[in-house]
Amino acid sequence: MRGKLLDPWQSGILLLAVILAIPALAVISFIFAPSTSDIWQHLRATVLQDYILNSLTLVIGVGLGTLLLGVSTAWLTSLCDFPGRKFFSWALLLPMAIPAYILAYTYTGMFDVAGPVQNWIRDTFDLGYRDYWFPEIRSMGGAISMLSLVLYPYVYLLTRTAFLSQSVCVLEASRTLGCGVWRSFFTVALPLARPAIVAGISLAMMETLADYGTVKYFGINTFTTGIFRTWFGLDSTAAAAQLATFLLGMVIILVVIEQLSRHQARFHHTTGRYKRLPRYQLKGFSAFFAFLACLLPLFAGFILPAGQLLQWAISTSEKMLNAQFGTLALNSFLLAAIAAVVTLLLALFLAYGQRLRPSKLTFSAVRFASMGYAIPGAVIAVGVMIPFALFDNSVDTWMREHFNYSTGLLLSGTLFAVLFAYIVRFLAISLHAVETGLGKIKPSIDEAGRLLGCGPVELLRRVHIPVMRGAVLTALLLVFVDVLKELPATMILRPFNFNTLAVRAFELASDERLADSSTAALAIVVAGIIPVILLSRSISQSRPGHETT
Repeated sequence: MRGKLLDPWQSGILLLAVILAIPALAVISFIFAPSTSDIWQHLRATVLQDYILNSLTLVIGVGLGTLLLGVSTAWLTSLCDFPGRKFFSWALLLPMAIPAYILAYTYTGMFDVAGPVQNWIRDTFDLGYRDYWFPEIRSMGGAISMLSLVLYPYVYLLTRTAFLSQSVCVLEASRTLGCGVWRSFFTVALPLARPAIVAGISLAMMETLADYGTVKYFGINTFTTGIFRTWFGLDSTAAAAQLATFLLGMVIILVVIEQLSRHQARFHHTTGRYKRLPRYQLKGFSAFFAFLACLLPLFAGFILPAGQLLQWAISTSEKMLNAQFGTLALNSFLLAAIAAVVTLLLALFLAYGQRLRPSKLTFSAVRFASMGYAIPGAVIAVGVMIPFALFDNSVDTWMREHFNYSTGLLLSGTLFAVLFAYIVRFLAISLHAVETGLGKIKPSIDEAGRLLGCGPVELLRRVHIPVMRGAVLTALLLVFVDVLKELPATMILRPFNFNTLAVRAFELASDERLADSSTAALAIVVAGIIPVILLSRSISQSRPGHETT
C-alpha cells in the first residue's frame, strides 16, 4: 500500500528530471553535426583560440580574486574582533545585489577617458589625453576586477559559514600551542574550511563562464559572446550549439575538479562542543588593516557603484521615469514572480518526493534535475530554442499538409520558453533552500501526521511548509532576484517587443547612454538587497549556540 502511494512521486521526479535535461541534451546532440564544418574551419582560423584563452584567463583570474577577497574577509569577520566587524559581517554580501554587467558600465562611466575622474585629472594638472597613464577599464584586467568584486561573496558566504561552524576546541588547542592570529588561520582554520572554499570558488568560476554582459561590453571574446555571434551573425544554430557544448564541457570539468579535489580529504571536528567563538582581539595597526581589508571590497563592489547609479538616476529621473519604465518594471517583476513561484513548487515536489521515497534512483534524478545552475544561461537558451523550434516546425508542417493552416510559433519566441529556461537555470537554488528547510524537520513529525490520517500532500501543505516558511521565502526571493538579473537567456528567448529591466539597462549601456541606463539598473540592485540581508542573517545563525551580532 505504501509503495503504491509513493509511486507517483518517484515517477513524477523521473519525468521532471528528463524534461529539465532537454536543453542540455539538445545542445550535446549537435556535437557531430556535419553541416557546420565550413563554419568551424572559419572559427578555428579566426576566433576559437581567443575564446579558449580568454575564457581560461577570466576563470583563473576571477578564481584567484575571489579566493583572496572572500577568504580573508570571512576570516576577519568570523574569528577576529575589530571596529566595524558587526557591520561588515553582513554588508560584505551587498555586492551580490549588483550584476557584473551593471558594475562594468558603471565603472566605465566613472573611469573611462571621458569620465569624471579622468576629466578631473586633466583639468587639475593641465594634462592632455596622452600626457598621463591611467588603467584601462575596458580590458581583461578590468573584466576580472568587475567579476571578482561581485562574485567574491560566494566564497565569503560559504567560507564564513565554515569558519562559524568550526569546533571551539580546535581553535583553543591552536592557541595553547602558541599559534597567533595568522598562524592559526593558515594551519588550522583554513584547512578545515577547504571544502567550503573550493565550492565557493567553483561557483564563482562557473558564473564567470556564464557571464555575457560584462565581456560583451568590454569587447572580450569568450564562448558566451561567440555563441551569440555564431547564431545571429553567421546564422548557424548548429555551430552555436557546438560552441555551447564546448562551454558546457568546461563547466563540467570545473565541477569534476571541485569534486575530485575533496575526494580523498576528510575533515572532522573533535567534539560536538559549541560555544561563542574565541575571537582574536585586533588592536592598533592590525585593527586598522582588518577594517581596511573589509572596507575596500565593499566600497569598490557596492558603495561606489551604487552611489554613482543613484546620482545618475536622480539626474535622469524626469526623462527615464515614464510609462515605458513602468512597463519594463511590470514585465520584469511579473516574469520573476511567476518563475520564482513555479520553481518553488517544483522544488517542493522534488525535495518532498525524495523525503518520501529515499533511494539512489530518486536522489540521482533530483540531482540530475537540478544540474541547470551549472549551465550558463546562453547554453540553456540554445538548448531551449532548438527543441522548441523543432516542435513548432513539425506541428506547422503537419497542419499545413493536412489542414492548409499555419500554426506559426507555438513555443519559440514566447514567454513560456523564457520561463522554462529560468526554471532549468535556477531550480537548484530553490531546491537547496527547500532541502535545507526540510532537513531541519524531524522524521517523527511525518510519522505523527500519518497516524493522524494526513496524506503526503496534506502533510506538506499543513505542516511542513508552515514550519519551513523561512526557507520557502528565501527560495522565492533568491530565484526572483536571479531572474531579474539574468541577461543572455532573456535576450535570446524573449518575444518580440518584450523587454525587461536587465535587457533595457544593457541596451542603453551598449549605446553609451550610461546615465539613462541607471534607473533600470538601480531597480535591479534595490530588489537584490533583500535576499542579501536574509542570507546574512542565515549565516550568522548557522552556528549552534550563536550569538545575535
